[in-house]
Amino acid sequence: MITYWQQEKGRLVEKDREELDPQCNTWVDARSVTSDDVEELETKFRVDPENILDILDPDELSRIEYNDDTKYTLAILRLPVFSPGDDISYFCAPLGIITFGKTVITICWTDCEVLKDFAANRVRELNLADIPAFIIRFLARSDITFLRYLKELNRRATTIQNEMFRSVENEEFLQLLNIQKSLVYFETSLKSNQLLLEKFRKTRLLKFDEDDQDWLDDVDVDNRQAMEMADTYTNIMAQMTDACGSLISNNLAIVMKRMTIISIVLAIPTFITSFFGMNIPLPMANSGWLGMAVITVVCFVSALFGWYVIAKTSKYARPYGRRRPRKKKKHAEKTKRRVKRISSRKRSSN
Repeated sequence: MITYWQQEKGRLVEKDREELDPQCNTWVDARSVTSDDVEELETKFRVDPENILDILDPDELSRIEYNDDTKYTLAILRLPVFSPGDDISYFCAPLGIITFGKTVITICWTDCEVLKDFAANRVRELNLADIPAFIIRFLARSDITFLRYLKELNRRATTIQNEMFRSVENEEFLQLLNIQKSLVYFETSLKSNQLLLEKFRKTRLLKFDEDDQDWLDDVDVDNRQAMEMADTYTNIMAQMTDACGSLISNNLAIVMKRMTIISIVLAIPTFITSFFGMNIPLPMANSGWLGMAVITVVCFVSALFGWYVIAKTSKYARPYGRRRPRKKKKHAEKTKRRVKRISSRKRSSN
């Protein structure tokens, strides 16, 4: 969908193509572009089809170049995108910014919060008449959105970590994997935008004044901060995944230890029955009720011994996240009794 915007009294106003003022700068906003939109961009604005294909490529990196055929400047930067309906909710998409004359064209294959903020006039000190400053505002707004999304990803990872400490399921691992993918996308896009900022300082395709240079410095600081946060959260996620793997291995070892003890306990009666089953007379076979009572007592003692061994190993090697709750009432009653005894002893001594 293609939308036309012009600025009136410091605010962006949506207009039809026939209502555009040729004396004012125009922002052509192309989001979630279709084949009809691509055809309109090629015919009406003479945008190179190869540039459109580059912009619509989800893996396209940030860059700036000048098209000699159509005489326009193309800058591609990467924006964060939040899509709650997808498996990977947070990812990045390239935004192409084409400038020529008094027209600025932005092309993106999807919709994102940064473009919505511009259209809703939520960006302060926005001046469409100053095209270089208008482009810098996109980078500044993307850095702010990157920082907010990174904090949200960190909160999600913390929530998943708390759930995994209670019980480890495959769903939590898949969620952690998706968060790791989002962090990798963010880190790569931020590095690409950082290279674009450095090219802005050196290029002559866009003329930046002193105020724009100061704003570039601020954007550079925000972008580097977002890069450091993405790098830190990526390292934390890697360590968290390793810790969860160690936790699962530890629980598996504890379970295997229990199974080994149970198999050893069950192997003893199996050995006895197999030994006396080879044409060997059974002891107390002719003792009647006395033999049955003795065998019952022996089986009961063996069961108690097996239960004691298993309970003892479970006490000192219990899987993490499944500990028995402490009996707070009994513990409180014991402390009260101790306090009464100590007070009564003091009174008697006095």
